[in-house]
Amino acid sequence: MSPNVKGAVFSLIAFAIFATHDVVVKVLGGIYSPIQIVFFSVLLSFPLATVMLMRDSTPGTLVPVHPWWMALRTGAAVIAGVSAFYAFSALPLAQTYAILFATPLLITVLAIPVLGEKVRVRRWLAVIVGLIGVLVVLRPGETDLSSGHLAALLAAICGSIASIIVRKIGTDERPVVLLLYPMVINFVIMACLLPFVYQPMPIEHLGMLGFIAVFAWVASRLIIAAYQSGEAAIIAPMQYSQIIWATGFGLLFFDEAIDRGTAIGAGIIIASGLYIVLRESRTGASENTPVLRNRSRTETGTTPRVSLFMRMAGKVPPDH
Repeated sequence: MSPNVKGAVFSLIAFAIFATHDVVVKVLGGIYSPIQIVFFSVLLSFPLATVMLMRDSTPGTLVPVHPWWMALRTGAAVIAGVSAFYAFSALPLAQTYAILFATPLLITVLAIPVLGEKVRVRRWLAVIVGLIGVLVVLRPGETDLSSGHLAALLAAICGSIASIIVRKIGTDERPVVLLLYPMVINFVIMACLLPFVYQPMPIEHLGMLGFIAVFAWVASRLIIAAYQSGEAAIIAPMQYSQIIWATGFGLLFFDEAIDRGTAIGAGIIIASGLYIVLRESRTGASENTPVLRNRSRTETGTTPRVSLFMRMAGKVPPDH
């Protein structure tokens, strides 16, 4: 098996696990507030994050070098987490994924003011076409835009902001700082809001929350193995396989049939995202390759980013 094929297999398994993770989020989201789900997801992720921290031998303090950028990134991650978890509970899985797939498009746009990236006509056209695909999924005027649609859009926007800031300050900040701040602030904010929404949870539901943390951890490790084996241009597009799992899981567990608008819109968004990945992978086409270097799913501040795993393990340069 060639390295690229091995990397593709690892990433496909990883995104299948992530899709299973989102099924559990959707099941629990039909019962509990996303605030409660995020709180326990972060709480149960801390032991796994501690294992990462024990491996970080980089000297320094936990004071961020860029406090304002860190504050913006942390706030965006917190909003993205709650919004994404709510969207999964309120919308069909395939529709939620289709909207979240707009994140690479938004990262491409944000790379202009934040990273000084030069986006030429072809990538601009890909972004515009992708955003048209989002409109095809949403179909404003034809269908009512629900709070779930707005939450998915907000998750995509805030997730792209959080991701591009990591690219901006990643060279200067310790991985442990980038890891801890979103998780700790997420935990504190959700803990403050929890008394207003809390519902007692039976042990089996707490166990499901534990599975969410474990699934995210295992999937992240598999993505690391994928990037260690294959090229980024091969691995990055594999995230779109989640739409296949979402369609199958939605039909199997929630009786959700993907409608024509969502299928067409998702196809447009995926095609534009793939084009951007291919353009960035060409030498000289992109100075910063912000989409190729975004190795995580939509930033939620509930679990460690894949890129931080890799930096702590010394597998990538610090600016990735």
